[in-house]
Amino acid sequence: MWDSTTSPGVITGERVFQPASVTADAPRGVWVVVVNYNTAGLLERCLEALRASSLDRPCTVIVVDNGSRDGSVALLRERFPEVLLLEAGRNIGFARANNVALRRVLALVPERVRGEHAVLLLNSDCFVEPDTIQRLVAVLDDDPGVAIAGPKLVLQDGRLDLACRRSFPTPGSAFWKLTGLATLFPRSRWLARYNLTFLDPDTPADVDAVSGACMLVRLSAIAETGLLDEAYFMYGEDLDWAYRIKARGWRVRYEPAAQALHLKGGSWGRRDPRVLWEFYRAMALFYRRHYAPRQPWPVRALVYAGIGARFLVALAALAVRRVVRR
Repeated sequence: MWDSTTSPGVITGERVFQPASVTADAPRGVWVVVVNYNTAGLLERCLEALRASSLDRPCTVIVVDNGSRDGSVALLRERFPEVLLLEAGRNIGFARANNVALRRVLALVPERVRGEHAVLLLNSDCFVEPDTIQRLVAVLDDDPGVAIAGPKLVLQDGRLDLACRRSFPTPGSAFWKLTGLATLFPRSRWLARYNLTFLDPDTPADVDAVSGACMLVRLSAIAETGLLDEAYFMYGEDLDWAYRIKARGWRVRYEPAAQALHLKGGSWGRRDPRVLWEFYRAMALFYRRHYAPRQPWPVRALVYAGIGARFLVALAALAVRRVVRR
């Protein structure tokens, strides 16, 4: 169970007020960070699932609220007083909001025990099983070379959330995915390597990245690598973080014995042009950060043109769906 002695705190702008009762003297601990933006109903269900978790070490839950206007803050204060609440006051994005909490955790946990602490990034639309966190923690406990562990994420219709284990989106793997060839040939190790659909979803595996919707990260790896890149607003920051962490020699592990239900999209609401823009902007940003510097300008031009074209197609499809609904 999580630490019921933790009292709420508040962040307003850059001023942080430290709750005196929050401590990290225990040699091991888990810090769950949930970013919320107008998802009170989902948040309640997410926190109830966390309350039912069985864990062999202290666990503190931190909710960073991005200026919700749906009663989320009142819900937290009334129903979940044990949660550490940090109020950003406005929508500062997923990466930046997580970093608000990560800075707090790094300030609280002494450097000498950071290797024994871990942070679980959790979306409000992701609901863990009672043993999910314990199983993920065991992955880090059993292998000191693993920095990130992610569970098997199942969608509401029972299908696997393909984002829960994937390779980095190199220009090649992204091309096969965007053209649909990865879907046509899901067993091909060459064409389907982005979502690794040729692997058994019930077999543990080292992968490039897991989903930021539910991702346990060793605190010492965070301190060594740095925080999430705030240039990403709501997509891509988990891939970028895994890339930078792996570049320092750490490993990422997919653990299907740990499972969670992911409603996918519930934490940001229905699709709209801004959401589509952020999705494709994140693709371009990841490419620019990690691949473009090593490639000739004709390749860079083709990649950016391809991302732009996909954005326009998605935007047109969204407009058509809106017309049909009318």
